[in-house]
Amino acid sequence: MRMIDAAAVRQALPWAALVDALRGMFRDGCAAPLRHAHTIPQPGGTDATLLLMPAWQEAGAPRFAGVKIVQVTPDNRARDLPAVSAVYLLSDAATGTPVALLDGAELTDRRTAAASVLAGTFLAREDSRTLLVCGTGRIGRALAEAWSACFPIAEAMIWGRTAPHAEALAADLRGHGIPARAVTDLQAAAGQADIVSCATLATAPLIRGAWLRPGTHVDLVGAFRRDMRETDGALIARATVFVDTMAGGMAEGGDVVQAIAEGAIDASHVRGDLHALCRGEAAGRTRAEEVTVFKSVGAALEDLAAAILAVS
Repeated sequence: MRMIDAAAVRQALPWAALVDALRGMFRDGCAAPLRHAHTIPQPGGTDATLLLMPAWQEAGAPRFAGVKIVQVTPDNRARDLPAVSAVYLLSDAATGTPVALLDGAELTDRRTAAASVLAGTFLAREDSRTLLVCGTGRIGRALAEAWSACFPIAEAMIWGRTAPHAEALAADLRGHGIPARAVTDLQAAAGQADIVSCATLATAPLIRGAWLRPGTHVDLVGAFRRDMRETDGALIARATVFVDTMAGGMAEGGDVVQAIAEGAIDASHVRGDLHALCRGEAAGRTRAEEVTVFKSVGAALEDLAAAILAVS
């Protein structure tokens, strides 16, 4: 069995190739039950979440199966540790023989950002040049890198609740050739952005629908539970909305679930998912002035596609 560490995962998953691998997996499909989610109590702190995400191919040769084990620990921010820790086991689906054990955190970062960019190929304007990333963690960094690699980004604004963290991330991104700067006025930045990409652990809205100019694409990554959200109901109601998978997005996507509960939208407002977009069963952006939203909660097929690409 191969052991593939974070550096090797990063090298094996260049952005364009990973976006294409996800496009193929969403188009062709695989078996991917809704993930298991369990609460791990943290006395005196914020509870952690344990996620188990299995997926397997049912056709083709070779066939692969995989499972990711993830723990999301919000209190790690105060410990200067990543909020997300994970490993991924890839196996031969026919025999059960382990093929590789991959660093799950790096795999998660890259497949999450690549899924956002995949959605962006359908929902963001092709000439999008101004990016706002909300969140200064690992996935925030990956989103800045992925959008900049796949769209003509001329300015990447970085916002975080802790300004020094935003400054540090922006400086690091500049060192890697991405034109990034930290911002503190979130409303102003959102009003300037062509793409707003959020990867936070927020439980109250950060981005308001009234702030956005026509033509903006909003990418919502962080709210992976029903009690979390990064936008208000007005933004969801204003936008053309897609999710990564209908089962996951409608069950766990806090921004969508709460907008429905508030009466801002009903379930039919969600136009479809990445399966429908990649299969040509749904149209993405149809007008330049349209506001679009992509809400992701993570899908096990994304991990499987990334792991297969990493061992190819």
